[in-house]
Amino acid sequence: MTKTFSTALKKETAVLVALTVGRQREEQTLEYLDELAFLAETLGVESQKYFMQKLERPDIRTFVGKGKLEDVRAYVVDKGIDMVIFDDDLSPSQMRNLENELKVKIYDRSLLILDIFLKRAQTAQAKTQVELARFQYLLPRLTRMWTHLERQRGGTGTRGGAGEKEIETDRRVVREKITLLRQKLKQIEKQSEVRRKSRDGIARVALVGYTNVGKSTLMQLLSKSDIFAENKLFATVDSTVRKVNFGDIPFLLSDTVGFIRKLPTHLIESFKSTLDEIREADILMHVIDISHPSYENHMEVVKTTLTDIGVKDKPTIYVFNKIDQLKDEEPDVLHENGLSVSQKLEQLKATYMARGNEYSVFISAVNKENIEELRHILFQEVKKIHMRIYPNYLQNETY
Repeated sequence: MTKTFSTALKKETAVLVALTVGRQREEQTLEYLDELAFLAETLGVESQKYFMQKLERPDIRTFVGKGKLEDVRAYVVDKGIDMVIFDDDLSPSQMRNLENELKVKIYDRSLLILDIFLKRAQTAQAKTQVELARFQYLLPRLTRMWTHLERQRGGTGTRGGAGEKEIETDRRVVREKITLLRQKLKQIEKQSEVRRKSRDGIARVALVGYTNVGKSTLMQLLSKSDIFAENKLFATVDSTVRKVNFGDIPFLLSDTVGFIRKLPTHLIESFKSTLDEIREADILMHVIDISHPSYENHMEVVKTTLTDIGVKDKPTIYVFNKIDQLKDEEPDVLHENGLSVSQKLEQLKATYMARGNEYSVFISAVNKENIEELRHILFQEVKKIHMRIYPNYLQNETY
C-alpha cells in the first residue's frame, strides 16, 4: 500500500497575552485581545488561548509577572504552542528574556502588524517601505535562540544553537539591508512625487479609516472598478488611485492603508510617501464601521494618526458604514437605553449631523444603501474644489 503525505504547511498556533493596566477595564482588554486574534488570523496563525493579568505597570524583565509567566509556559509546553503574542510592544531585553524563558517564538503587536504588511504588500514601494520598517524594528531585537529573519530566509521554524558570532553577522546583514532599502526608497519616492505632481489640476479625495471598515468596498462602488476587498485586517496596504467622473467633473479617489491602534512608529515613518496621498488630498472621506462597539474609539485613533502625519483641518465627510449590520429582524426589539436599533440609528444621525460644518452620511456599501446621498454630498464638495481650480467652469448641477 502506497503511503501519502500532506505537503500542506501546518498552521502555526499561538497564545495571546495582554495586561490590564491602571484604570483600564477587563472588558476593554478582552476586546484588544479579540483584535489581536484577528491580526494573528490575518497572518495565518491560530489563537488557542488568552492570558490576561492586571498590573500597575508591565514587569521590566518579562512584561508579565512571574506567576502568569509560569501559567503561559505550562500551557505552551502542554499544547505544543508555536508562539506567544503580546498585545503591547516589548523592549529588546523583554523579548530576549521571554524567548529564553518560554523557548518559542515571541511576537509583540508591532512585529505582528509588520509581518502582515510584509505579506500584503504588492507594489515595489510598499514592499520596500515595510521591509525597511521591519528591519529597523528587528535590529535591536535579534536573539541567540532564533531571529525573525527566518521569514526572510524562507522558513518560520526555530533555529537553535545560534551563537553570539552569528547574531553579530545578522546585525551586520540587517544594517546593510537598511542602508540599501533607504537608498531604494528614495528613488521610488522621487518617482512617486513626479506622478503626484502630474495630477495637479484635478480635485483629490482620499478614503481614510480604521482597518476593515469597508473602504475598499466603497472604493469599488464609487469608482466602478475591480478593487481587492476582503474581510481581513489590512486587506489594502498599497495606495490605489482611480479617476472618477461625476457628470463632467473628474476627480481622483485614493484608497489608503487602514489605521489601527498602536500602529508601529517605524511603519508610519516608512509609509510617509504613501501617506502623502492623504496629505495632498483636498477632501477626506473618513469611513467608520458604525456596527463595531468601539467605533468612537476607532474614530479617535484615525484622527490621532492623521494629526501624527501632519494632516489637520481638511474638509471631511464622515461615512458611517455597515448600517445593515445594525438592523434587527424584529425592529421592535429594545436594546440599550430602551431604544430599538432603528431608533438608536436615528439618534446617531441626529447627533453627528448636528456637528458644525462636517458632513455625515450613514450607508451600507455592501447593500448600496444611501449611496446616492453620499454621491450627492461628495459631488458638492468636489465641485467646490473644481471651481477653485477652474473659476470659469460652467456649472452643471447633475452628475
